[in-house]
Amino acid sequence: MNEEIITKYFSDFTPEQMSQFAALGDLYKDWNAKINVISRKDIENIYLHHVLHSLAIAVFNDFKDGTKIIDIGTGGGFPGIPLAILFPECQFHLVDGTGKKIKVVQEIADAIKLKNLKAEHIRAEEVKARQYDFVVCRAVAQLPQLWIWSERLLRDRQTNVVPNGLIALKGGNTIEQEIKALPRGSYTDRVEISNFFEEDYFEEKHVVYVQY
Repeated sequence: MNEEIITKYFSDFTPEQMSQFAALGDLYKDWNAKINVISRKDIENIYLHHVLHSLAIAVFNDFKDGTKIIDIGTGGGFPGIPLAILFPECQFHLVDGTGKKIKVVQEIADAIKLKNLKAEHIRAEEVKARQYDFVVCRAVAQLPQLWIWSERLLRDRQTNVVPNGLIALKGGNTIEQEIKALPRGSYTDRVEISNFFEEDYFEEKHVVYVQY
């Protein structure tokens, strides 16, 4: 499955954006042969399992121009790289504690000329506080731990329809328990990705939002 799966659900791309999305498949295949940033058995499914999955966040929240977003534990650059392509007027900071993965993220961002993305080898706990409108992440940790990392990074000033907060891509059957384990009074929202995308892969996968 190639980049056409993206245009099944998203449109109005510039030629530059289409070129950037189209380049991701070969770039990740090349880098994955050197540094294992994606499961080797999964690399053929990069557009469905990684790129489109990342863009589920964009269906939940259409980020306004100027929004500042941090992707914690970005791994190979998901969801940050696809979101940075989709929202060229927003600023993305992708961080991870594994240096070799961040190297791949930066190399891919440079190759497709992503000007609105900064990749940094740093742990979430070490990032300067109160700089971001949203924290995004995928398959990093359970919600209570994600919220500990995220809350200090979020700023008070609101610019989006959806209030500042954490937007996490989650799967599995522990989501309800994780939400219940958040601090008392936390406002959360949970949306099934299968409401957005019809492919079987997205069954039992969710976008989970925790408001700051």
